[in-house]
Amino acid sequence: MSNQVDAAIRSREAFNLARAALNQMEKAQIWPTPLNFELWLHLICEPDGAIAQEIARLMSLGAVLTDAMAEELAVEHLPRLRLNDEIRDASDHLTEQMVAINRAIALAQISATEYGRTLEGASRQLADKPETGQIRHLIETLSISTRRVQKENATLESRLDQTTEEIKRLRSHLEQVRRDAMTDALTSLSNRKAFDDELKRACDAARAESKVLSVAIIDIDHFKRFNDTWGHQTGDQVIRYVSGLIARSSVHPRLAARYGGEEFAILFPGESADEVTGALDALRVDISSRALKRRSTAEDLGHVTVSAGVATLHQDDTPLTVMERADKALYVSKNAGRNRTTNAEVANLATMPAA
Repeated sequence: MSNQVDAAIRSREAFNLARAALNQMEKAQIWPTPLNFELWLHLICEPDGAIAQEIARLMSLGAVLTDAMAEELAVEHLPRLRLNDEIRDASDHLTEQMVAINRAIALAQISATEYGRTLEGASRQLADKPETGQIRHLIETLSISTRRVQKENATLESRLDQTTEEIKRLRSHLEQVRRDAMTDALTSLSNRKAFDDELKRACDAARAESKVLSVAIIDIDHFKRFNDTWGHQTGDQVIRYVSGLIARSSVHPRLAARYGGEEFAILFPGESADEVTGALDALRVDISSRALKRRSTAEDLGHVTVSAGVATLHQDDTPLTVMERADKALYVSKNAGRNRTTNAEVANLATMPAA
């Protein structure tokens, strides 16, 4: 599933998107298998995307989307399956390299054993005080054997060098694939999975080291109005604008991620909720200070504002519970008029439902 679709189905529009996908599948008489459902979610969430265009092409030809065709579409276009293919290809290539190395080592071992026997035989002959002609022949034999061993060793060394470089290349490639799988394609921020993984690690580290950890959830105000009025491409432009300012304010060790469709989350290791509230208020002011224009027509889009909620990890918190408190704080900000930050540590959240 692409990062954009993954973000969309974790947003407040998730159930509407799921229903729309199922309705379209029913109209097209497509069985709602997990893979087909994932493909149709891409069609709904990315109507101009490659999957939607390919499905539209197949439908225009009167084709029925079989399981085999769905698999081909998935392998070609879904990042998850492409990642699996990349890993499988790298594994196969590495296996080929190891087979070649083992073959070269085996040949070198055979050559070394034969060379040892040749030296042993030469030693016995020399002990028998051979004639000059025999010594000359013995030297020639040793010279030939030595050159053969040197050649085998050179071949092995070359093969080892090639494999070392290939392993470095594969490691670099897989690391890039891993980074791509943990990055949101639209914003280049970390994606939900990367954030969840880092949140768990950060919670464990904060408890182990008795250090403070705060988390924040940020939501673009009235985002649906941007999409309904200007379309999804302009909506994406707004998301990129906000994410760029979030990224600029989230230098290490902070970690910013696109958490849902128009939601973002930030980890603040070593910073209290009060400190984070100040940082988020500065970020809100920065975001709302600029009037945006539609890129394609230069039409005035007005100012964008965001609401935020922040919570600090308690000793008995799980990653889920601290995020739930930050989400409740965000809900308070929304209900209080938006364009504000709520600190869960000072707000009365006991009676507030989750956002």
